[in-house]
Amino acid sequence: MHDVVMLETPPLPRVVDDGVFDAYGWCASDVLEWRRPRVLSTERRVESANPPGLVFVLRDASAHAFLPRELARLHAFGYGLDDEEALAPWAIDDATDRLYEHRARPHDVFWLAAPALDTLVWGLHDWAHFHNHGPFDRPAMTELQCDLLALAWLRRNARAIGLDDAALGRVAHDLAALSRGRFADEGVAAPVPDLDALFSGPYPAAPLAQGHGGSTASFHSSV
Repeated sequence: MHDVVMLETPPLPRVVDDGVFDAYGWCASDVLEWRRPRVLSTERRVESANPPGLVFVLRDASAHAFLPRELARLHAFGYGLDDEEALAPWAIDDATDRLYEHRARPHDVFWLAAPALDTLVWGLHDWAHFHNHGPFDRPAMTELQCDLLALAWLRRNARAIGLDDAALGRVAHDLAALSRGRFADEGVAAPVPDLDALFSGPYPAAPLAQGHGGSTASFHSSV
């Protein structure tokens, strides 16, 4: 059995520098419909690849034929799905571009199937991408912004999800480790010296310094 939970995903200011996104907050995020199992698995850590079971199911596939699609029941199990279609799991980047091009509000397009905590975290991360368009030529900074949004939304909805402080702390630790690896792979400095402290704390109240030379972003609201 699955319950429907409406997760609050309000817009938050951009904290990375100006060049990372070309249309931050082109659509103000508001709510994500999540269909969740009665008992949420929290054992898996948040890792670099999208976990199995993360599925954005289309409300009306015919109205959004511009998106790459596959049968939802091939990827989301136990939801009673038949001929419903979902965003192809490989097409998150394509969806980010095409939703922006067609000015399609993500909540009008999708609901989220996510059977476990790591799946939900990645779903929220992708939800951030869908509302904030960028060229993705600075991946580590782009992903940092989306991770910070996802974590802030997770904390906001912790009671509705059923998460305690320990579970939230594990997610924050995992996201910090992923971010550290991305900056290392890209060969650039992170915008803060301690990513663990960044993710352990509240959503930043001011722009982060750039990893490229120490200048700062202008604080830009997504609304």
